Amino acid sequence: MAKVFLSKETFLKIERTFRNNFPIGLDVCDAVGREFSGFCSKDCEPEFCRMVRNSPAGAKRCMQERKRGLEIAFETGQSYISICHAGIVLVCVPAMDKDEPLGGIFFGKCLWEKPNEALKDEICKRLKGVRIDKKKLAETIDKLAVFSGRKVHEAAEFLFVTLYDTAKLDPHVIHWRRQKSQQQSEISELIYEQKFTAGAGQYPIECEKQLIRKVKIGDRIGAKEMLNMILASIMLRDPGDLAVLKARMLELLSVLSRSAVEGGVDINFLLEKNLDYMTKVMQIDNQPDLCVWINNALNDFLELVYSTQDSSRASQIKPAIDYIEANYREPVNLADIAEAAYLSVSRLSHIFKEQMGVTLVDYLTSVRIEHAKAILISTDKNCTEACFDSGYNNQSYFTRIFKSLVGVTPKQFREMNRRKKV
Repeated sequence: MAKVFLSKETFLKIERTFRNNFPIGLDVCDAVGREFSGFCSKDCEPEFCRMVRNSPAGAKRCMQERKRGLEIAFETGQSYISICHAGIVLVCVPAMDKDEPLGGIFFGKCLWEKPNEALKDEICKRLKGVRIDKKKLAETIDKLAVFSGRKVHEAAEFLFVTLYDTAKLDPHVIHWRRQKSQQQSEISELIYEQKFTAGAGQYPIECEKQLIRKVKIGDRIGAKEMLNMILASIMLRDPGDLAVLKARMLELLSVLSRSAVEGGVDINFLLEKNLDYMTKVMQIDNQPDLCVWINNALNDFLELVYSTQDSSRASQIKPAIDYIEANYREPVNLADIAEAAYLSVSRLSHIFKEQMGVTLVDYLTSVRIEHAKAILISTDKNCTEACFDSGYNNQSYFTRIFKSLVGVTPKQFREMNRRKKV
């Protein structure tokens, strides 16, 4: 007999909260997919599902589908949304307490869009080998609820939060796994993008400089983006080489530590903290966990640096950075930037150089050139269009600045990247 991880009262509370927002039935199962009697909504199983499960072959496939959904949800630490063996939407929200899989809550059993003859034919093909009356099956398909993909994703996220809050489960491991899954997805996309850029596989020194700058102003999102770009570059060059990744992690810790000391953090405290960091790096035995760990270490540094440096100065230059990144396509002058930060040009220039290590003009230039590079790689716009779209009004000047920073002209940069794609 499977052990129920929810009380009846708790389930009813979860169901009530969920259904107040989403008119979808729920059913609860244990860690291997066996349903708990009495722990399901009255409408959790539509007529379509009952017909499929009345066949031994259909019931077997349904159980296999539930087990698969649970396994993936436990592994990734997040809700698993899929099209089941019968062709309808099925969602599994994992229930875990620390690192112990307890079971899951399923919902969905619906369609993304209104059924048509093509969809009905596809469902019939999927159910080949399941003894079922096709005419009656078609009738039950018409009765299935229809929810958009966005609605289903919203429901999955809402139920995830409701389950852990209401059942008082410890989501630590779940949080770690969700973090790992999300970061690996982001890094994979960056690896794919970097394959087709000039200098693919080379260590991105510019990203490292940007990382330090982002940390100095407490820009969590920007710092995380730079970190993931660095990790993607390392993995593109040395895929699967954990030793190389660990070495790079230690180098990044050194860079961040130096930045923290320059920001006012006590060096003795930092040396002690770094010893713990280095010990942890050597203990991790897989790439995904190492990537998540360095991301969390980065958050620690952000807190440490931002709390010990002159936070008022860091906050003063943040509006200037936001203004530049929002308006770099337009004619921008120092007076405009200073006005956005409510400072004089001289005062902002001094604080910006002190905090970021570059001048306002150099930062604006780097933002514009990075945008131009993205245009040349990912669009069919010509060099003139890239020039004007990046905030320049003189192509000769744009070409000269581009070459001074990138090492090649915009045209040469595009040709190099096109050859790599081929």
